[in-house]
Parts: sequence; C-alpha cells; structure tokens
Amino acid sequence: MTNFIPIFPLGIVVFPGEEVNLHIFEPRYKQLIKECFSDAKPFGIPTVINNKMCEMGTLVKVSEIVKTYDNGEMDIKTRGQMVFRVLEVIKSVPDKLYSGAIVNYPDNIEEGNRDLMQKVVNGIRELHKLLKVSKNFRKPDEQLSTYDVAHHVGFSVEEEYELLGLTQELQRQEYLKRHLSKVLPVMAEMEQLKEKVKLNGHFKNLSSFEFDF
Repeated sequence: MTNFIPIFPLGIVVFPGEEVNLHIFEPRYKQLIKECFSDAKPFGIPTVINNKMCEMGTLVKVSEIVKTYDNGEMDIKTRGQMVFRVLEVIKSVPDKLYSGAIVNYPDNIEEGNRDLMQKVVNGIRELHKLLKVSKNFRKPDEQLSTYDVAHHVGFSVEEEYELLGLTQELQRQEYLKRHLSKVLPVMAEMEQLKEKVKLNGHFKNLSSFEFDF
C-alpha cells in the first residue's frame, strides 16, 4: 500500500507499539497535530540522523492531547503503529505549514523464535543488573517482542535505526543478541575493575605464602 502522510521528522527512532510523549511548539507542527487529532489520522516520524532525514520511519497516532498552553504549544501522547519507507518527500503541501511524504509499508514478519527472545530478555536483565538500573517492561516475558525492549539495551540512534530497517522479528532478535554478546563481557569486566579499585587503600586480610628459602 502506498499513500500520503504528514511528516514530523525527529532525531529519534520510534518503534511500533511504543508510547511517545512530545512537546509541540513549532507552528507547522501545532497545525499538524491539531488536524491529525481532530480527524483521527496518523502522521509519520521519519528518523533524522546527522541532520539528514532517513528513508525509514514509523507511523504514529495521537492518543491524547494532555495539555494546551496559552501560546498554543501542546503536550501530547502518541503511539507507534507501523514502519514506513519514504518514497518521495512533498515539501510544500497546499494550505499547510507542514510537509508530507509518499510512503509505502514494508511487509513485517512478526513471528520470531521464542527461545531466542527469552535469551535476549535474560541478557537485557543481566545488563541492567550490571548497570544497577531497573526497568519494567509491563508485559510477561512470553509476550515481549524486540520492539518492546530495543530502547533498553544501550543502542545508539544509528543502531536503533538499523533495527527499525529489519523486517523480520528473527532478524531483530539476532541483532539484539549480537549486541548483548559484545556489551555484556565488557560491562562485566568493568564491574570487576570497579571492585578492584574500591579495594585499593583498604586494609586487606591476606594469607601469607610459605616459601622454602
């Protein structure tokens, strides 16, 4: 399917199913949000990296306008729906301040390997333990997908964008697994180093060695 959507380019990656809170202050995007909310229509957030708009993005829908300020600025809640690819940017839309794009929606194979996904989730929990952070995914493990956890593994924006471009859940699972297999040993080594540094300067209770001289 190919269609036209209003676009709101941002320097973030939004995944399908993700809830994103935004503060809207530019006139063109205030117009975009008002129209999309009143018409119950979605808009696109294509990712911007190094000041360049990328071809992939995520269709999102405004779920709530939380607050409207006196100057027209807004706090809104949105939810990611599906990944799109930009075919053509329409910079000037008649009677609109914002731009748009002609997009299509790549097929997305959502079925992955459940055992592999559980290994990924276990790896993420180990990472969070080493980092001493706590995350609640708000879903049972057996319902988690790569999109649910991708923001919680320490990816750069570039790496999140690479994941967004993968159209099969199994590919995304493997991508996360490879990342964790690189990061976890480094983090564990850093944790050991930190413990060694803590010991420096402390009194140590050490057994002596017996040598024959």
